[in-house]
Amino acid sequence: MDKQTEIEAAVFRRLLKHLDDHKDVQNIDLMNLADFCRNCLAKWMVTAAEENDVPLDYEQAREKIYGMPYSEWKKLYQRKATPEQIAAFEAKNNGN
Repeated sequence: MDKQTEIEAAVFRRLLKHLDDHKDVQNIDLMNLADFCRNCLAKWMVTAAEENDVPLDYEQAREKIYGMPYSEWKKLYQRKATPEQIAAFEAKNNGN
């Protein structure tokens, strides 16, 4: 692995740790503010794996991103979206 790839991998691991340390930040908040969420990262991981002929399905990728099966993370940490969060999400996505 070259130095650039090592640096990028370290940054990605730090991003995952940061998200793990801030489980209170909901995916809808990330989508509303940054236009991506943990699930997006998992989808991007699946795409990168496919491009490199590495078998990885979406649920496996989500487990890597969430650090546990998604169903478990959802049960433990996901809160019901507020009407304000939903309105912001819909306003943002209806404008695209």
